[in-house]
Amino acid sequence: MKGPVSSVFFAVLAVGMHPAFSQDYPSKPIRLIVPFAPGGGVDFNARVVGPKLAEALGQSVVVDSRPGAGGTIGTEIGVKSPSDGYTYTLLGGTYAVTPSLFKLGFDPINDITPVILLSYGPHLIVVHPSLPVKTTRDLIALARAKPNTLTFGSSGPGGTSHLGMELFSYKAGVKMVHVPYKGGGQVVPDVMAGHLQLFLATLPSSLQQIRARRLKAIAVTTAQRSDLAPDIPTVSETSDIKDLDVMTWYGLIAPKNLPKPILDRVSGEINKILKTKEISDRFASEGVVPGGGTPAQFHALIQKEIETWRKVVQITGTKFE
Repeated sequence: MKGPVSSVFFAVLAVGMHPAFSQDYPSKPIRLIVPFAPGGGVDFNARVVGPKLAEALGQSVVVDSRPGAGGTIGTEIGVKSPSDGYTYTLLGGTYAVTPSLFKLGFDPINDITPVILLSYGPHLIVVHPSLPVKTTRDLIALARAKPNTLTFGSSGPGGTSHLGMELFSYKAGVKMVHVPYKGGGQVVPDVMAGHLQLFLATLPSSLQQIRARRLKAIAVTTAQRSDLAPDIPTVSETSDIKDLDVMTWYGLIAPKNLPKPILDRVSGEINKILKTKEISDRFASEGVVPGGGTPAQFHALIQKEIETWRKVVQITGTKFE
């Protein structure tokens, strides 16, 4: 057999023989990289979805925490791993901010395979209960009276918890001191202990502490109130800032060129998982709602968020050496 027909035959045969396309995928444990310290929203999503994905695929899913540099260290490890379906990285909204602030060792759009949006929800401004403020307007007044005195923590420099507060401060015309951490799970205890005055938290990392009154929630940062925390007003309801809309989201990516059969299998299984009442209830208890959808839709979200935060970095003048 010679000529074009034979070339096509052997090309098809080669694809069929590629181990990534084997019918026994997965045949070994899967690594799920979490590029932030345990205890925050990214880690929470990994601990909720990981075991269910392991059940669906019939292989263990091992969470590998690799915190540091606003999530870029762990993310780069994941992005540069073999594209064989055995390494995934769980992202948070911070991923869309870092391209505008850091020189990355990878292309945040072209070096990844978006798999699926896992969950999303609002950020909220939380303060230590002793801070004498009840509303966003009170907080702004206090910050104006005491410039460069109030301290706010973040899950890392360049993350949404950092840039969201920088955007809030810019719009409010106030100056506060940023204290970066390696993950949201480390910030909440320090706010509760009074070492920090406030934090732009995610609902997963703070809702239980708010309910226990160890933290005080001032406002959510989305345009509308959250159905999961309907008693917490928006920033626009309690201040003169009318156009703040900062959302948190979590999703799964793989290195670029993940074979489509594997992509379809993993995204399909997770879509099924996200539609279960068990997962919906678990997410709701922590303040986020299930995501889902197609890899293309998640890809579009990432592109949109990167452009949004690029504009925020420009107007706030935030820079890192």
